[in-house]
Amino acid sequence: MPPRPIDATDRRILRELQREAKLTNAELASRIGLSPSPCLARVRALEHDGVISRYVALVQPETLGLEISVFIQVTLERQAEQALDTFESRMDRCPEVMECYLMTGDSDYLLRVLVRNISELQRFIVRDLSKIPGVANIKSSFALKQVKYNTALPME
Repeated sequence: MPPRPIDATDRRILRELQREAKLTNAELASRIGLSPSPCLARVRALEHDGVISRYVALVQPETLGLEISVFIQVTLERQAEQALDTFESRMDRCPEVMECYLMTGDSDYLLRVLVRNISELQRFIVRDLSKIPGVANIKSSFALKQVKYNTALPME
């Protein structure tokens, strides 16, 4: 059975929870104009249906000394299924890799990596990334300034 469609009330719930996930059910219900019981039922349904996959705390990287943000383009020797699986499995185990995307275009993968310093970046590239079987080329670009960062998905 397909999940129920997302209606305007669900979108209001999602918008508020994306802004502030620690809202109590009573606060959320008040903000969206529902009584607490149906509000909670909707939130639970959104969780059950996988629309809300998890709740997280967003931590400022600088407070942990993670000052360097790097985008790394990785090209594989070939895009065989085994090479892709191996690469993705290894990236999943690297805590400094914040995001990893399989791409179209000039490179096969785009990574966003956060590290404390250049030594950590060198270690990651030399000891981890370049040792993955099938990696043919690595290109790094340093982010000088974060202009926009948003975790909330756009709502219609």
